[in-house]
Amino acid sequence: IDKKVKVLSGGEHSRLSLAKLLLQPYNLLVLDEPTNHLDIVSIQWLENFLSSYAGAVVLVSHDRTFLDHITTRTVEITAGRIYDYKVSYSDYVVLMQERRASQMASLTNQQRQIAQIEAFIERFRYKATKSKQVQSRIKMLEKMDTVQIDEVSSESIHFRFPPAPHSGKIVVEAQALSKHYGDHCVFSGVDLLITSGSKIAFVGKNGEGKSTLAKILVGEISDYGGTCKIGHQVVIGYYAQNQAAMLDGEKTVFQTIDDIALGDIRPKIRNILGSFLFDDDDIDKKVKVLSGGEKARLALAKLLLTPSNLLILDEPTNHLDMDSKDVLKNALLQYTGTLILVSHDRDFLQGLTDSLFEFRGGEVHEFKGDIFEFLEWRRLEDLKQLDNAQALKQSHTPAVKQSKLDYQQSKERERELRKLRSEVTKLEEEISSLEQQVADIEAKLASGTTDSAIFEDYQNLKNSLEQKISAWEEAVIAQETAEQR
Repeated sequence: IDKKVKVLSGGEHSRLSLAKLLLQPYNLLVLDEPTNHLDIVSIQWLENFLSSYAGAVVLVSHDRTFLDHITTRTVEITAGRIYDYKVSYSDYVVLMQERRASQMASLTNQQRQIAQIEAFIERFRYKATKSKQVQSRIKMLEKMDTVQIDEVSSESIHFRFPPAPHSGKIVVEAQALSKHYGDHCVFSGVDLLITSGSKIAFVGKNGEGKSTLAKILVGEISDYGGTCKIGHQVVIGYYAQNQAAMLDGEKTVFQTIDDIALGDIRPKIRNILGSFLFDDDDIDKKVKVLSGGEKARLALAKLLLTPSNLLILDEPTNHLDMDSKDVLKNALLQYTGTLILVSHDRDFLQGLTDSLFEFRGGEVHEFKGDIFEFLEWRRLEDLKQLDNAQALKQSHTPAVKQSKLDYQQSKERERELRKLRSEVTKLEEEISSLEQQVADIEAKLASGTTDSAIFEDYQNLKNSLEQKISAWEEAVIAQETAEQR
């Protein structure tokens, strides 16, 4: 609190600016990537603040979970067009996919119609008896407006990491690890045993030592207590938050990747760069003219193409859009080496790690499970601690009966909530699948088919879809009721 603003880091500057903004009596907040430098606890606080904020909020964000918890309207800007949906982000994704499927069906139908007209013109062009019909169809083509579709890549961009070199079974082994800055203890008594193939996340508030431990593992910090051993034949790939500063400013974007690309990756360099938001006009730019965000994305792309069997990524999604995050996540899901992630992006972490290490109050503890399971567990633990504190306080007042919130009941409510949320998610996936099947059949119907079996399938699918939507509505109501208890 007593620090001079001029000595703050970029992330600290961003958080200070956000805090200052939220204290002002505005009736409209426009926030551009407000979660980039916030930890998960701070993001959850911001979600609660914005959800109860009386004014209007306009968000630019690539954090899916954050958007879903706050927004009720989604505006898509693509290919020079604007689409306005009065729904949350996840609901928008479904509607956007339906729109694009409808566009493609309309375009396919129009192309078929054009082909038929052109065939007629070509067949009867030189027959005097058909000249009027030919001229009529030529004018029809001239007046026809081409169906506009959103420019979407015909195939998703995928890439795999180079095969991870073989390493020993023990990748990292640390005992009684500690780190101090002067009198300040960042953490102490940390024991780690990380085996080959593990997928781990470091989570906790800013300043608890997540990045510090990552730097110890890669050898950037050597003055620490305890022991830290890296296993046999372990090759580390490390992405730091300042990784961009290590790039060669005189090389072009393409050269930076071409220098390290191997094997079948080389022909795909342009596609890979495209997945990290570099278009054809960008790849010949020198690194020194890139923005900070562009350099960070290039540094990440470079790292991901360098063979390693231990990846340590510190906030890798800060400068990525949603499509780029999906590309990265899919690649990490297929990565055969060991992964350590420092991240505040809940949607990105979900399904990517098998355990988490929580940094809290100078201690580090392992949690086996998914990020959302951890957050629910942490909330229950905080509730339990609050109950114990209240009980202790009231025990000193004999006239007042000791207050006890039944922790088992709290756990039971959370278990019920998890079940309801899981049911809602499952139904949403089934609805999405049915909607895609309906869209596929509608595309066939748009082509003019008269197959009665297709009409029957269409009606059955529509009925199934209506039933699933009704079940989903009931599940959502049950979930909302449970959350309000």
